[in-house]
Amino acid sequence: MHIQWHSSPVDAVEAALETSRTAGLDTTSIQPRLDRYGRNSLPKGRAEHPFLRFLRQFHAPLVYILIASGIVTAIIGGISDTSVIFGVVLLNAIIGFVQEGKAISSLARLASSVVGTATVIRNGVRCHVEMVDLVPGDLVVLECGDRVPADLRLTWVKDLAIAEAALTGESVPTEKSAASVDPSAVLADRSSMAYASTVVTRGAGMGLVVATGTSTEVGTISALLTSAPTLQTPLTIQIARFSNILLVAILVLAAATFAVGVARGEAPVDMLMAAVALAVGAIPEGLPAAVTIILAIGVNRMAKRRAIVRSLPVVETLGSTTVVCSDKTGTLTENQMTVVALTTPSDEYVVQGVGYRPEGDILVRTNDAAHTRITHVGRDAALHETLRAGVLCSTAVVQHNEGAWHAVGDPTEAALVVAGMKASIHRDVEQELMPLVDVIPFSSDAQFMATLHRTSSTTSRIYLKGSMEALLPRCTMSMTRDGQLSDVDAQAVTSHVETMSAEGLRVLACAMKDLNGLPEEITADDVLSGYVLTGIVGMVDPPRAEVRAAVAECQQAGVTVKMITGDHGITAVSIARQLGIVETVGHPSESVRTGRDLEGLSDEQMEDVSQRFNVFARVSPEQKLRLVQALQRRGHVVAMTGDGVNDAPALRTANVGIAMGRSGTDVAKDASAIVLTDDNFTTIVAAVEEGRTVYENLLKFIIWTVPTNAAEGLVILVAVGLGIALPILPIHILWINMTTAVILGLPLAFEPMPPDVMKRRPRRTDAPLFSYEIVMRTGLMTILLLSSGFGMYLWELSTGSRLAVAQTAASNAFVFIQMFYLFNCRTLVSPTGAPITANLSVVYGAALMTALQMAFTYLPFFHGAFHTAPLGLTSWAMILALGVVTYLIVAVEKTVRWRYS
Repeated sequence: MHIQWHSSPVDAVEAALETSRTAGLDTTSIQPRLDRYGRNSLPKGRAEHPFLRFLRQFHAPLVYILIASGIVTAIIGGISDTSVIFGVVLLNAIIGFVQEGKAISSLARLASSVVGTATVIRNGVRCHVEMVDLVPGDLVVLECGDRVPADLRLTWVKDLAIAEAALTGESVPTEKSAASVDPSAVLADRSSMAYASTVVTRGAGMGLVVATGTSTEVGTISALLTSAPTLQTPLTIQIARFSNILLVAILVLAAATFAVGVARGEAPVDMLMAAVALAVGAIPEGLPAAVTIILAIGVNRMAKRRAIVRSLPVVETLGSTTVVCSDKTGTLTENQMTVVALTTPSDEYVVQGVGYRPEGDILVRTNDAAHTRITHVGRDAALHETLRAGVLCSTAVVQHNEGAWHAVGDPTEAALVVAGMKASIHRDVEQELMPLVDVIPFSSDAQFMATLHRTSSTTSRIYLKGSMEALLPRCTMSMTRDGQLSDVDAQAVTSHVETMSAEGLRVLACAMKDLNGLPEEITADDVLSGYVLTGIVGMVDPPRAEVRAAVAECQQAGVTVKMITGDHGITAVSIARQLGIVETVGHPSESVRTGRDLEGLSDEQMEDVSQRFNVFARVSPEQKLRLVQALQRRGHVVAMTGDGVNDAPALRTANVGIAMGRSGTDVAKDASAIVLTDDNFTTIVAAVEEGRTVYENLLKFIIWTVPTNAAEGLVILVAVGLGIALPILPIHILWINMTTAVILGLPLAFEPMPPDVMKRRPRRTDAPLFSYEIVMRTGLMTILLLSSGFGMYLWELSTGSRLAVAQTAASNAFVFIQMFYLFNCRTLVSPTGAPITANLSVVYGAALMTALQMAFTYLPFFHGAFHTAPLGLTSWAMILALGVVTYLIVAVEKTVRWRYS
């Protein structure tokens, strides 16, 4: 059915669905509709089987070469070498499998949001049915606390309010009505609708089911979530590109080695072993495991800073993030309505404190803009009566449990109760003084709530709380500071309301009327006129105190913060201005674009708008998704934060999806790559710091290990070209690559955060993995390693040493030169780095590697398994001297480049 249900009259909806707004469906029509529309459930995603996920660890070009090398080695009889090669491949696969963890389906969580029973009327009889058995046309009954089971067109309401924050981002419950709304109304403004997975917070209502299962709004989000691609991270793209280049180079060099050797008359089997040795030497076997482990170490560091990472490569992606798109409610703000301003006919007040904690002073705003504390609210009669009216004209309760304050009931009323508590006005005490007699509940039609109280044995009082549009016409007088009455100045009151609204505040008015006599109920005439206006209350879901500094730090680091919310535009701009996201010049509307503005925009127009504006309000889930995609097309690396169901598609599509751990829905958490356990935006800054540090430490590892692989491959190539025996064997190469990568290389993951890490611009995603400086450093180290290793080999042979001794000396030369070079790599460019005490794991790694090389050189087991032989003191002196010379050459190179860069 292609009908705009929200704008259609109830009669038309009833006719289109062939049902009754009073008796519901006939039970005989249920099964045909189930057959036609399906069950009211969402499809469950299928998780990847663990075995398939394990096999996927072998899907990499360089791994294919290692497997092929192992097979060739096995064919020509090198069983021990084959065992080592396949052992390395299996170890890498196991590490990747364990660290990646199991994939959790977001759709399974979405499906759980429509589980349970619903109250319906069928054949005129009220009954309970399973939510999954609801069909279009069913008449559903809603009561306070109910979860809406399907998308409904409301047919009758009584003071109905529904919390839709998880779906629309609206920070306060939405007042509902049975009246149709404008066809162009965005999702958050469709007051005639109740949507699946939202919760009734007040009142009651009835509605006809217009959509079930995947046809609901939450079902649409499910479809968006399914179609949202999982993006590769900048690092995985760069390493994949590097691996492909390396693959071609290795194959060409291995083929050249085989061809040159055979052309020189060498045995084909020997040349095949040489080609295998070159391939094994040139492949950085330890790189996949090292990258995985370094990322995992970054994950642990981030967890200590309250950011739980669900996808390892995303740790590094944070370092290149250029835009953070944040939801407002619960992410940038407290998600706790708070009274911040009070205006009486005589004075203006500022209310301190944030959220539902009843702590904070009430200050009077003086002419010089300074604030003077009001030590006793009773000194201002109008202020006292305003706060009393807010407390008595509400049903919300604020409770303290588990170390925190929580609101039960409407958030707006909770804010009024907390404001009263800050002035020592408590409902139970006030109702003892003035017992409650009758109540007119708040209704969206009347726009006010009224309570009747006994004030003495002969008098009563009515308190009113509601919108200014509803209360001002009923007020003929206003109350001054000393309790005297004067004519109400409607123009001044309206001006105050406009000013407060322009600041993004939700404004309510409070009034009272004394009655002679003891009426038992509030009549219609009692609420028409004759009231005294006591004051105006301004409240807001306040920004988190620490977020402004976090936003400023992001901006300093070259990361733009954008707000994408389902809340109202003026409210969004007000919060954004307080946080430094925008600097409003002129009318607030000039700084925001709403969902209505985004409707119908082409992809090119959406890209332009996403780039120029930092605040987007009243946007739908589809529009959030389009905004993220538009920014990505402009070359941005986008991090998206959110906590609601409506955020899930954008969280999945963003390069980094960040969900709130405390207030976030399960759907949002499962669609994200990172979950913040403290729901604090400032944790994102910490995560970006860690992401940049992880990338830098990864780069340190890569520029440390790549020269070794290049030199090992070139040693084989030179040896074949000269027609001499291999200086190092394939099994030696595997030993060097795997042991040094873990024992020497991994300590680089613990290098401390550079002091200027958040003062740099984000790195470009299209930038090469190696900069010009790093390429030159790698080339220099390759030459030093090649000449040192080959030189040790030739020197040993020239002194009459056996081949095994010369090969052992060459292997040790590679290891110890790498060890000295490791200390050069603690910084990428700067000749000076953090003190050695800042990362003692480097020292511990060097000590352990030295012990292993002693075993490699002197233990009989290694002599048989790895074809090694003992070395003399002269050999060790030569090896250590080469290590020191290498360290000094690289240190001089870094110093010269630092001074002249």
